[in-house]
Amino acid sequence: MQNTGTTKLVKLEIIRALRNKKYMFFTVLYPAALFLMLGGTLSGTTKVMGTDLTMPAFYMVAMASFGALTAVLMGNSERIAKEREAGWVRQLRLTTLPGHGYVIAKTASAGVLSLPAILVVFAVAAGVKGVRFEAWQWLALTGSIWAGSLVFAALGVALGYLASGDTVRPVTMLCYFGLSILGGLWMPTANFPGWLRAICEWLPTHAYAGLGQAIELGGAPHAKDVAILAGYFVLFTGAAAWLYRKDSLKA
Repeated sequence: MQNTGTTKLVKLEIIRALRNKKYMFFTVLYPAALFLMLGGTLSGTTKVMGTDLTMPAFYMVAMASFGALTAVLMGNSERIAKEREAGWVRQLRLTTLPGHGYVIAKTASAGVLSLPAILVVFAVAAGVKGVRFEAWQWLALTGSIWAGSLVFAALGVALGYLASGDTVRPVTMLCYFGLSILGGLWMPTANFPGWLRAICEWLPTHAYAGLGQAIELGGAPHAKDVAILAGYFVLFTGAAAWLYRKDSLKA
């Protein structure tokens, strides 16, 4: 019964998001447009400082990751905060759906919604800039970026319970832009001062971009990046579950 309730909630969340025109623009079209602005205007042979990747290849992974981050973080946090104030979450607590089922449903549905953003950026990169990889690399890139987005989906759930409906947007935007810029999704971190690069290497977005970059270079994701993301996933899901239980006691 509990698994059925979680599955139904996942389906409901996906349907609601797909009907949202803002979702379609900001999470599906916006990252692809940014790719054309940042990496699409540069030569396909120009290498990114500190890497062996060309500009189009570097920004393809960066913007696909950014699009997935947008889908799972921005939508999740604001929607949950508003649902709490509207009483929707309180109604769900009256059903057989357990607390962990709610967190899982929110994380899973957000993860599914990140896939279109990834695929559209890939299609634009291949069609407009002629980015080419082996079939296994395209599949590995899609899988790794999609799986990595679950880390930020969990963060979105946690922020939705941490902030109120009035404060959730600025709090989320601060995390959103801070993680995107310092994680190297908008610009290579090789341009940063040494002390800042040392900090950035431990951010989840830096490890997230590293997954795809390693695959583009023909290898497997680095163990350090996988470990960092796994650690943050445990941290964020644990925080989300704790905040959910704490919010339940207030109801």
